[in-house]
Amino acid sequence: MVRAGLSPERLTLAGAELADEAGFDQVTLSALARRFDVKPASLYSHLKNSHELKTRIALFALKEMADRVAYAVAGRAGKDALTAFANAYRDYARAHPGRYEAARYRLDPQTAAASAGPRHAQMTRAILRGYNLAEPDQTHAVRMLGSVFHGYAALEAAGAFDHTDIAAQESWAWTLDALDAALRGGSAP
Repeated sequence: MVRAGLSPERLTLAGAELADEAGFDQVTLSALARRFDVKPASLYSHLKNSHELKTRIALFALKEMADRVAYAVAGRAGKDALTAFANAYRDYARAHPGRYEAARYRLDPQTAAASAGPRHAQMTRAILRGYNLAEPDQTHAVRMLGSVFHGYAALEAAGAFDHTDIAAQESWAWTLDALDAALRGGSAP
């Protein structure tokens, strides 16, 4: 029997909230069942297993993040677009650490292709149009930006920048200036 009020969508949102509170690695069907005060077996009428739950949370986070980034970069170009793009990722990671981690959950190729993941790559390439990079430099730049944004967010979340007198925000601004300068410089030697 399906419990009233429970649905895959409601369980996904609750799982995303649990990820933000306890960490994505703590999201299980058992933990989610405790949240709804039901037995874990009662969730199996909505979800196959924890992997499906984690995949659904990853898809939810990818879409939510893509929507925020799209809104942030709309009508912007060049460094302004780069900064808005980067800040949208960083702000999302700080506001939703578990969801942000979920967005990096390994998806099978078919699920990844149907997710908002390709939208992220398209938006990255869109902001790079202002820098007039040809291939293969554009692909290198996409990878560089992703590495810097995700790396910075991960280090910041781990408290790696808490041990100096220089504020993380100051280093973030410096990093974005350096990225803009590197991208304006064109291809690397």
